[in-house]
Amino acid sequence: MKVALGAGSRGISSYDLIVRTICEELKALGASVFIVPAMGSHGGATDAGQLEVLAHYGITEQTMGVPIKSSMEVVELGRAGEFRIYQDRNAAGADAIVLVNRVKPHTDFHGPVESGLMKMAAIGLGKQKGAHQFHQATVRLGHAGALLTIGREVLRLSKIAFGVAIIENPLHRIARIAAVPGAALEAEEMKLLDQARGLMPRLPFDGVDLLVIDELGKNLSGSGMDTNVIRRDADGSFIKAGAHPVRRIYVRSLHPHSYGNAVGIGMADFIHERLLRAMDPKVTWINAITALMPANARVPMHFPTDRDALETAMQTLGGYEPQGAKVLWIKNTLSCETVLASEGYLEETGGRSDLLPQSEPAALAFDSRGDLLPVF
Repeated sequence: MKVALGAGSRGISSYDLIVRTICEELKALGASVFIVPAMGSHGGATDAGQLEVLAHYGITEQTMGVPIKSSMEVVELGRAGEFRIYQDRNAAGADAIVLVNRVKPHTDFHGPVESGLMKMAAIGLGKQKGAHQFHQATVRLGHAGALLTIGREVLRLSKIAFGVAIIENPLHRIARIAAVPGAALEAEEMKLLDQARGLMPRLPFDGVDLLVIDELGKNLSGSGMDTNVIRRDADGSFIKAGAHPVRRIYVRSLHPHSYGNAVGIGMADFIHERLLRAMDPKVTWINAITALMPANARVPMHFPTDRDALETAMQTLGGYEPQGAKVLWIKNTLSCETVLASEGYLEETGGRSDLLPQSEPAALAFDSRGDLLPVF
């Protein structure tokens, strides 16, 4: 049998090892295996761009021992009502398809299934054309309804034999790997999502006046920053707050493995100019247009140094004395296990058994330019 293995664009712990192991097991059973990028419009919606995304995760023909067939060409499998169902042409031509993806709460919606195998089937394998069609469907059906409607038809019309679901713990490490038969994929993914929801990263405090984030990126979250962590969301052209909203967000850089895709930048209030310089407008806009989320690509106020940005941000917190402001600094929304917290949290921290203070209060350290010295 010819087996197409779908691999995505997220920074998943040990993803290359997991994908290679599955390829080896399939080959041991006599299958002729090849990998297809299953990442919708990511990688700039180009063949080469999607190969580059996989390569940065260690997934290449040399390391996997199988061919990688990267193409944006799709075939139409059928329809779900008025919406067309698309699938990667190479995957559709295989005898069987295997999906490998992390299951976790989605950044844009909540439903019976969110980010995981069903989403890779409905959007990732649909390439840019299928991803855009899916997001068009969300206007009529909502995200959860569109995912179930299109995902079920993809499962019915295509040759998805099984999926391998990965669940991570709050430290961005593997908590569980589960093989899920295609026929039971929807029902089993619902159960896995419940487990993943209890393990997702979270900020350690409800009240946050200012959140400083070192980096955003598509490799870290589909929305650049996980909305479940920052408690903000983009709804088409508007930014809306979630429960216990973070009042202000300052983002310092773009992760290099995001390949210029700075989608999510619009959810920040302030950014460093280095993030703006690293942003590729064309790549970012393609992703934002595909997702029907123009607000995610808007450029916030930007500053040449961290000191300039922080001084401005502090002026917008509503008259707080600086020492009383509740400020958190994290590396990214996948790495919340260690945070730098301001003195405004001292009293609360002392009464919590789930937090371990690492140092005494100290002033922020800046270099000669006015940029923060690294702490993570």
